[in-house]
Amino acid sequence: MRKQAGSIFSMRLFKVALRGILVASVALVSATAASAASSKHAAIVIDANTGKTLFSENADAPRYPASLTKMMTLYLVFEAINGRKITLQTRVPFSARAAAESPTKLGVKAGNSIDVETAIYSLVTRSANDSATALAEMLGGSEQAFARMMTAKARALGMSGTTFKNAHGLPNSDQKSTARDLALLGIALKEHYPREFKYFSTRSFTYGRTRIGNHNRLLGKIEGVDGIKTGYTRASGFNLASSVQSGDRRIVAVVLGGASSSARDNQMAELIKRYLPRASTRGGGQLIARTSETPTLASPVASMLPKRNAPTPDSRPRKGVIVALSEQEVLDAESAQMAQQTVIETEETTMPVMQAYAAPIPAPIRRPKVAVDPINTASTSQRASKSQGGWAVQVASSPSEEEARGMLARTTEKAPTVLASASPFTMQFEKSGTTYYRARFGGFETKTAAWNACDVLKKKKIACYAVQQ
Repeated sequence: MRKQAGSIFSMRLFKVALRGILVASVALVSATAASAASSKHAAIVIDANTGKTLFSENADAPRYPASLTKMMTLYLVFEAINGRKITLQTRVPFSARAAAESPTKLGVKAGNSIDVETAIYSLVTRSANDSATALAEMLGGSEQAFARMMTAKARALGMSGTTFKNAHGLPNSDQKSTARDLALLGIALKEHYPREFKYFSTRSFTYGRTRIGNHNRLLGKIEGVDGIKTGYTRASGFNLASSVQSGDRRIVAVVLGGASSSARDNQMAELIKRYLPRASTRGGGQLIARTSETPTLASPVASMLPKRNAPTPDSRPRKGVIVALSEQEVLDAESAQMAQQTVIETEETTMPVMQAYAAPIPAPIRRPKVAVDPINTASTSQRASKSQGGWAVQVASSPSEEEARGMLARTTEKAPTVLASASPFTMQFEKSGTTYYRARFGGFETKTAAWNACDVLKKKKIACYAVQQ
């Protein structure tokens, strides 16, 4: 009996000891994981109206950006679009190298191509590595040359702690950035390219028969979030940059090195909740993300393109300076049309525009075109266009004739089909002692044709109204 009791006692001691070893092991693993997460962690919140840092934790420590890299890839794409080097319809060829990139990817085969807008959508939603490489090769001649262009642009923007080695963010030990630099880049994207920045708020888009959702789960979940980008590699942890706006308050926040996507999202949500109410309501004046005119490094392809990059503004537009249609101008013009004109809303803004209409859009009347190039439109086109008669669609008015012509060119790029037979022109008028220029597309035979064309433009987020000439 004694021998049996001693054996039972020994077994109990062994179990207690084993349990202690297991607990210690779990604690050690947890501590190691926590230490690893801590070594990757960094965060910052910046008031996008004033540039003031509202919160900072390891914000200047070097970190791996992962797919937040694609923010700079897209910055250079937007710059090329605004510099008229490419359009949204430009084809992006996929080399064998681009097609072979690791997932996540769009899956375009080598030798095939997609248009620039599809590539943009694939980067902001699926974070497609193959599209990033294809864009880099198209704009830079090679991904290595494009990475040098990215780094040069980072320096011009004041991102002193950032070096890029590729366009997608897949692991490279020399590709580093900081939370502060990435927040500055987020601000620059919204300040310099507000029209293109709207791509970052895309919830999903359809490629072929596949509907692709955005990796950014805070879109539509946290009020005010309108972008920007997620990222993850094993070395970086879970990263997220967010742009948030509520009324006149605007912030950009970055969280790097999250232990999981949910932990990262929860921290971002907490930062937004805590610091957005503390942001300033006063905007305007000088841009937060100002750029020096550091030349972008040359590449075989870039040498064949226009030499200057798209200039970035020095200050935010002043209230009363009209680039697109003013709200009052739209209201005044549309008030008489409201009872007759129906704007059809669709659940998915990525649906092909023509699918939203039960009947085909009447084609505008074909007339001889006068000064059809909006870039080189001379003031004489104002007088010539008046003789066309019929109906026109107005998309902008501005005190700058160059801005008005630029709006005509950008609108043509976004809606080439519906405007294929329309004639772009500017029309000068005076208001309160200031000269303005209306940007219009003429040559529509009926008001129905003009209204329907305007419906299509509105689906593409272009404010407009129809007017009889």
